[in-house]
Amino acid sequence: MADKLIIFDTTLRDGEQSPGASMTKDEKIRIAKQLERLRVDVIEAGFAAASPGDFESIKAIAGIIKESTVCSLSRANDRDIARAAEALAPAARKRIHTFIATSPLHMEKKLRMSPEQVLEQAKQAVRFARNFTDDVEFSPEDGSRSDIDFLCRVLETVINEGATTINFADTVGYGVPELYGNMLKTLRERIPNSDKAVWSVHCHNDLGMAVANSLAGIMIGGARQIECTINGLGERAGNTSLEEVVMAVKTRKDYFRLDVGIDTTQIVPASKLVSQITGFAVQPNKAVVGANAFAHASGIHQDGVLKARDTYEIMRAEDVGWTANKIVLGKLSGRNAFKQRLEELGIELESETEVNAAFARFKELADRKAEIFDEDIIALVADEQHSHDNEHYRFVSLRQHSETGERPTAKVVFTMGGKELACEGQGNGPVDATVNAIESEAKSGSELLLFSVNAITTGTQSQGEVTMRLSKAGRIVNGVGADPDIVVASAKAYLSALNKLHSKVDKLNPQL
Repeated sequence: MADKLIIFDTTLRDGEQSPGASMTKDEKIRIAKQLERLRVDVIEAGFAAASPGDFESIKAIAGIIKESTVCSLSRANDRDIARAAEALAPAARKRIHTFIATSPLHMEKKLRMSPEQVLEQAKQAVRFARNFTDDVEFSPEDGSRSDIDFLCRVLETVINEGATTINFADTVGYGVPELYGNMLKTLRERIPNSDKAVWSVHCHNDLGMAVANSLAGIMIGGARQIECTINGLGERAGNTSLEEVVMAVKTRKDYFRLDVGIDTTQIVPASKLVSQITGFAVQPNKAVVGANAFAHASGIHQDGVLKARDTYEIMRAEDVGWTANKIVLGKLSGRNAFKQRLEELGIELESETEVNAAFARFKELADRKAEIFDEDIIALVADEQHSHDNEHYRFVSLRQHSETGERPTAKVVFTMGGKELACEGQGNGPVDATVNAIESEAKSGSELLLFSVNAITTGTQSQGEVTMRLSKAGRIVNGVGADPDIVVASAKAYLSALNKLHSKVDKLNPQL
C-alpha cells in the first residue's frame, strides 16, 4: 500500500509575499476555489494577524471551502493565534499554523531571545492553539540552519503539547538535498515522540533546489507533507512548485511509492489563473506548465513522438490540463452559451449583474476579434473584476497618435474618485505617452519597475495582457490589464496598479 502525500498549498500566503503579488479578497477566493478543484489537501489562506484584509480573506475562504482544510499562519503569540482562530471559525476543516525562529542567527539578531525563551514560547503557542482546533502545525523558522540538539528539544516539546504536523522549514533556501533529507531523518530518529506527528517540508528556491530538497525530505527524511505554491510563486527566488512535485511523484510512482489526491487536469488552469491574477508570467521552459513543456522542435524528437509518444514524453499534456486553444464562442453566441462556458471554466460570478457585465464585454470583444478562446474569456472576466477592485481609478477611453519621426501623443480619459478627467501626454512611445498622460493628473509619484506584455492567445488578433509593477514608499504592487489594443491594456494595467497603491493595505510578511 502506498502512503498518502499531503499537498499543502501556500500560494495565498507565502506566494503572495512576492513583491507585487498581493491579491484582493475576490482574487484570493477565486484561487482558493481553483485549489479546491485541484483537490489540494490544505490551503494556507493567509496570515490573519497581518492586516484586516488578510483576516477578511481567510474568513471568506473558510466559509466557502468545504473539501480542503483551510489554514492560517500565526506567530507564536496569543494575539496572532486568537486572530487566526477567529478567521477560521466558519471552516469545515481548519488548521492553525504557528511558528518561531530556532536558528542561532534568528534568535539573536531578529527575536533577541534566548533559546530557553524560544522553547517556552513555542510550547505555550501550541498549547494555546489547541484550545481552538485539534489540527495544529508548528514550524521552526530557519530550521535547516538550527542546532540539531536544540531543534530536538523544541520539536519534542511541541509534539507533547499536541502539534499534529511538524514542518521543517528551509527558510532561506540553504539546504542541499542529501544534507536536508538526512537532517530531517536525524530529527525523526532522535525525537522519541516523532511518530505522533506528520512531518512536513517547506523549501525555498534560492539555490534552485526547492523541489529537490522537498523530494529528498520525503525519500530520505520520511516527510509526508509538502508545502508548495502554484508556479513556484514566492518571495525572492520562490517556493517549491506544486506542479513539479506532484508530477514527479505521480510520474515516478515506481520510485516514490506515494499517492497524491490531486486532480492533475486542474494544474494548468490553476497555473494560468495565478499567473493572470498576480501578473507573474510563467517562463516558456517551465516544467509542466510552461508553454514549451510539451513542445518538440528537434526533428529527431518530432519523428519519435509521431511514431510513439512515449519516446520523448514522460507525461501526457492533457493529463495536466493542456488543451488546444478551442474556439468556444463568437459574435453570434448567446448569453446562455456564454454563461455555460463560464461554468465549464470554473468561473463563478456572484450575481446576474456581473454575468451581464461580463457578457457585454464579451460581445464588445467579439466585434473586434473574430475568434474567442478560453483564455480570452478568462482575461476579460478578470479584467472586469480588476476594474471593480478598490476602484478609485477607472479607465474610460484612450486616443493616441504615433508616426515615424514624430513624438507620440496620447489623450486618456479616466475617473479618479468618481470624477472624470481628460489628460494628454507625450512620450518616447505610445505606452510612455499614455503613462505620462495619466500621471499628469494622478500625480502618484510612483516608480515603474516592470512593464511586460504577453499575448493571451496566438495570432495578431490576440489580446495583449500587460503587467505594470509600481513602487512607492517601500510598497510594490502589480497591475494587470487586457485588451486587443496593447496601449489600452497598458492604460488599464497602470490604473489597476494605482488602485492597489491607493488601497494602502499594510501587511506583515513573516518568512517561513
